[in-house]
Amino acid sequence: MNKNPLPKTESLLGKLRWGIWLLGISSWLFGITDRSFASFADGYLSAIDITQLFTASFFFVSWLFLKPMPLE
Repeated sequence: MNKNPLPKTESLLGKLRWGIWLLGISSWLFGITDRSFASFADGYLSAIDITQLFTASFFFVSWLFLKPMPLE
């Protein structure tokens, strides 16, 4: 009988959290890059473009602060 299933579950959850965090980083970087190309494609920046870029950058930095703690 397995009397200690909890560490295996914690390890799996830790890896899942880390994977979701890495997926979020790649998603935010893609979004910021996409918005940047769309903003600069027409040759000038409007107030809406700047607002969208700053908002996406703010959420990306916020996502970086949500880095999961490693389980030991």
